[in-house]
Amino acid sequence: MAIQLAAAVTSFVICFLIIPVIIKYSLEKNLVDIPGRRKIHKKITPSMGGIAIFIGFVVSALIWMDISQWKEMRFVLIALFIVFFIGVRDDLVPLRPFMKLLGQLMAAVVLIVLFDLRLKSFYGLLGIYDIPLIVSYAITLFTIIVITNSFNLIDGLDGLAGTIAGIALLAFGVSFYLAGDIVFAVLSFSMLGAVIAFLFFNWDPSEIFMGDTGALVIGMTLAILAIHFIDLQYSLPVDNPYKFTAAISGAVCFIIIPLADTLRIFILRIIRKQSPFTPDKSHIHHNIMRLGFSHGHSTMILGLSQAIFVIIVVMARQLNDNYVLLGILTLCTVLSFILDRVIQNKVPKENL
Repeated sequence: MAIQLAAAVTSFVICFLIIPVIIKYSLEKNLVDIPGRRKIHKKITPSMGGIAIFIGFVVSALIWMDISQWKEMRFVLIALFIVFFIGVRDDLVPLRPFMKLLGQLMAAVVLIVLFDLRLKSFYGLLGIYDIPLIVSYAITLFTIIVITNSFNLIDGLDGLAGTIAGIALLAFGVSFYLAGDIVFAVLSFSMLGAVIAFLFFNWDPSEIFMGDTGALVIGMTLAILAIHFIDLQYSLPVDNPYKFTAAISGAVCFIIIPLADTLRIFILRIIRKQSPFTPDKSHIHHNIMRLGFSHGHSTMILGLSQAIFVIIVVMARQLNDNYVLLGILTLCTVLSFILDRVIQNKVPKENL
């Protein structure tokens, strides 16, 4: 674990030192996020924090990862570099949604074809194991895009995206370490250190946002970790004490808040006969704030919720994935229904 902790400390220090420079430069060059429309923040705020996160992550990973692994792992960095540059461009000069999606697809293809990152089976879900190669490619591509964009959508409150990412990265990092996958443990902790450093400047009241640069890079990193986690856990020996029999449920719970929020939003918009991609203020964090909670309290509520789901799935890791996943989906549905009912009863209609 010493190497993983060293990787986290390295990325933390690098990111922590770079962010004040980015804040000063962004304010001087007017590279800021201006309040208005659907945005919750009330002051002009620099929005290029993702650059510091990415630099801290990459430098730390290069330093602490075994050099013998770079022949294959370079494809992971290539994919992350692609979404990094897409994010920087979008933060500087907004891109059309189609162009952002195209860039994400390019990065995903690099991962799937060159790194062979893919869901190679249904892993017993619904009793299905083997799947055709083309189905494996399609499901993996869909999974990467969904996770990447679901994390981008949750980035709506001071400290929220960083808190959710930190919990997920810690869960993945510890799981990889216990399973003996040192390379992916280093990747997880390298990103974790940078995210923690960013949170020092992003907690309410925020001094800087991660922007699309940070959200896309972290989102795709979580997608990579989730897919690799599922495939790795499935291949572990049955008698391994750290094996997740419920591997799919484990990956889902580690990133449950972004996934549940995205699914909930899409369902609500379809019920309202709107396009699923229509932007609004119906996200979970918006609703919690309508109950009178501040940015910081809303973030802590959602962060604690994700931590509880992680604990639940760790305790249930040796159960059948079908039952665990069904239980998780049922719990999410019940909690979402309760939240919506509380909002309807407590919040004046003009504030909905």
